[in-house]
Amino acid sequence: MTTLKRTDRSRALILEAADQAFRALGFANTSMEEIAVRAGLTRKTLYNLFSSKDEIALTLIARVEAADAGYRARIAANEDVLPLLAAVFVDSAGWCLANPSLARLALSPAERPSLAPPADRPTFQGLVRDILRLGQQQGVIRSDEDPDFMALLLLGIYGQAMLTALSTGSFSDGEIRRIIRLVVEGIGPRAD
Repeated sequence: MTTLKRTDRSRALILEAADQAFRALGFANTSMEEIAVRAGLTRKTLYNLFSSKDEIALTLIARVEAADAGYRARIAANEDVLPLLAAVFVDSAGWCLANPSLARLALSPAERPSLAPPADRPTFQGLVRDILRLGQQQGVIRSDEDPDFMALLLLGIYGQAMLTALSTGSFSDGEIRRIIRLVVEGIGPRAD
């Protein structure tokens, strides 16, 4: 069994403590002092490892985005795109509603996303883009448009819906499926 270095253990304690504090108190009401106390560490140790609570929050968000192995396996298995897309967004909505402080940060980033997701790390944007690429291969998603652009469009609509859901405290699986259906079918009259 591999033992973690003290720095890695301290980082893990800080992230766990911050996650609990953000859930209990909200992001705005959580101080670095609160995180240090909950982690059982000194403020000096906390500041040696993280420069701010924003950095801690972004690390927590990145950790969630990196946990996409199950979805990647489903992409590799050539699963039906529309149910897969719905599952990704339903799971994301559940996380957002369970973590409203972090969700607001993730849904309203200080920097606007670029057309292509960052290549150096997993992102929700990259996962959605890759699912849309699979949909293009399956002939379910239009192939005459750039999947990076379509992912941003879908995420923009989803992000606004989730920000509304965070203010009301509820969002149903059916609403996510409806968003996906409207985006895939479009809002114009159906061509039968």
